[in-house]
Amino acid sequence: MQAHELFRYFRMPELADIRQYVRTLPTNTLMGFGAFAAITTFWYATRPKALKPPCDLSMQSVEVPGSGGARRSALLDSDEPLVYFYDDVRTLYEGFQRGIQVSNNGPCLGSRKPDQPYEWLSYKQVAEMSECIGSALLHKGFKPSPDQFIGIFAQNRPEWVIIEQGCFTYSMVVVPLYDTLGAEAITYIVNKAELSLIFADKPDKAKLLLEGVENKLTPGLKIIVLMDTFGSDLVERGKKCGVEVISMKAMEDLALIVFRGRAFPPAPEDLAVICFTSGTTGNPKGAMITHQNVVCDCSAFVKVTENAVTPSTDDILISFLPLAHMFERVVECVMLCHGAKIGFFQGDIRLLMDDLKVLQPTIFPVLPRLVVRTLRIHFDRIFAQANTTLKRWLLDFASKRKEAELRSGIIRNNSLWDKLIFHKIQSSLGGKVRLMVTGAAPVSATVLTFLRAALGCQFYEGYGQTECTAGCSLSVPGDWTAGHVGAPMPCNFIKLVDVEEMNYLAAKGEGEVCVKGPNVFKGYLKDPAKTAEALDKDGWLHTGDIGKWLPNGTLKIIDRKKHIFKLAQGEYIAPEKIENVYLRSEPIAQVFVHGESLQAFLIAIVVPDIEILCSWARKKGFDGTFEELCRNKDVKKAILDDMVRLGKDSGLKPFEQVKGIALHPELFSVNNGLLTPTMKAKRPELRNYFRSQIDELYATIKV
Repeated sequence: MQAHELFRYFRMPELADIRQYVRTLPTNTLMGFGAFAAITTFWYATRPKALKPPCDLSMQSVEVPGSGGARRSALLDSDEPLVYFYDDVRTLYEGFQRGIQVSNNGPCLGSRKPDQPYEWLSYKQVAEMSECIGSALLHKGFKPSPDQFIGIFAQNRPEWVIIEQGCFTYSMVVVPLYDTLGAEAITYIVNKAELSLIFADKPDKAKLLLEGVENKLTPGLKIIVLMDTFGSDLVERGKKCGVEVISMKAMEDLALIVFRGRAFPPAPEDLAVICFTSGTTGNPKGAMITHQNVVCDCSAFVKVTENAVTPSTDDILISFLPLAHMFERVVECVMLCHGAKIGFFQGDIRLLMDDLKVLQPTIFPVLPRLVVRTLRIHFDRIFAQANTTLKRWLLDFASKRKEAELRSGIIRNNSLWDKLIFHKIQSSLGGKVRLMVTGAAPVSATVLTFLRAALGCQFYEGYGQTECTAGCSLSVPGDWTAGHVGAPMPCNFIKLVDVEEMNYLAAKGEGEVCVKGPNVFKGYLKDPAKTAEALDKDGWLHTGDIGKWLPNGTLKIIDRKKHIFKLAQGEYIAPEKIENVYLRSEPIAQVFVHGESLQAFLIAIVVPDIEILCSWARKKGFDGTFEELCRNKDVKKAILDDMVRLGKDSGLKPFEQVKGIALHPELFSVNNGLLTPTMKAKRPELRNYFRSQIDELYATIKV
């Protein structure tokens, strides 16, 4: 590069940030000038282009006339919601048939054993096996009807999809059982859905199901089909209580020796799945989801992303989020419809990173905390190696430059900063991820921006719940700003309604989020009272979440209506909103915010992050083991101070800030009864479990 060219580049406005950073370099001007020359040369050689957004990013949703303030996606050409993207895909059965055609019988479902490569079943093999399973169900006396329910009690694996497609071939309905459900909830679901046959993956699950029959709790269960191998003792145990225990292989073989029934595919309005949502109190509720519900939610996702990441036969999905939840189901249905490949993890979340490296997925739906914890380990290693001023400057500069590109609408993983800094993180996910999507849990703006910058792939954030078939809002390509959950998806309208007791008014652009469209469920199985609580007479789903319209037509979730309570002086508190703020504190893994109507302030139970606390405390001047630090009053005060700081930065009111905390060394979990299987806090159980700590905090804190 000639001197006059370098000088011309140096003066360009696009490089203002670089000029500023060069001025902060050590006084060795030759080094600074040389660094600048290298940076600018590479930048202009690989200058990226921003992705063209599918709509005007300054107005991503449009108010529907005469709808009482409801808004629709700006991607729609009319005020009618999108139902189907492909004319020949109106059910999940048709979606899979399309996948068979467009894949040209390519690989469909993959699995692996430890230290082995992935092995694949082709689309036609999966179709053949599915038809065998469906025919075997007919031979066992089950009806080809949307009134026929079949249970699946298993982790994600190829058999899950095979069974599901076998049921859909004959219009049957799938009822998933959560892998982490307790015996009481399983009993409730088996009886509520009147399940007489359940597919299970492991003998331990079969034993749990047999216990229910032996104790006369689930007398209707007659057949258990096992995917893994099992002994004759299990067969004999089943016979004693009138339950046939049979292998899945035997079910497939059965279809080869009996007349195979002709396919009896479902209609769009037929039920596809009964998805039981694990409430924080009471029994699970069975959300009735139709084929149209799922297909239109999938169609809306394809519509939003069609010019950016249209799935193809080259795509590979890593399947590890529970198939018993609608988020993962919708993603997998999109993959199957486009002839893509689905690779299943080994069943152990601790081996997920190894699965990612071997599979090299291109599509990766995630839970934010899992990814953040993983990436934090990699970044800690990088920072540990940054033992010079220049290296630390490069780390800081790399993050800022990638974030600046995000603000310009640019997503890429081939910049100088990717090659120098971020490639190790990208490689840890297999190195080929081009799309990530999250929507199963809140994610902070800071974390989301960092993930988009570090991973260099399109990272979408959505919002929804089981009752609207997973998603009802989604960020659009080109809008890589954080702090919102996107605009209404093209398949539904969203409106906000007044929550007067919390001073949220629709006239001010705030209120409870309500959803209406062909993705909204049909109600809860055999529970008209709960259905009436969720769906009003006009068909609007009331989510219980509080939202706010932003000026660009996107939605921001700001509060939660369901768990609100009053303090002694009358202020309403939404604890989940406060907890989401405090979870941004580096040393915190979990937090439970508590208040009472006879008390004037809030307190919290905090579980520190076992992987972070020791190093964080050391920087603050505290030494000790994890357990010792959890008992250290000065550490507790330091964590509380950090929480209060975050609360102030996030705009929490003084009465929303906790006044005291207790540190607890053990994570809340499903096993100890403090979380639901969908990882939601069981607030009554948490109150009872920590009653002594709560009472002590209220007795000792003076405000």
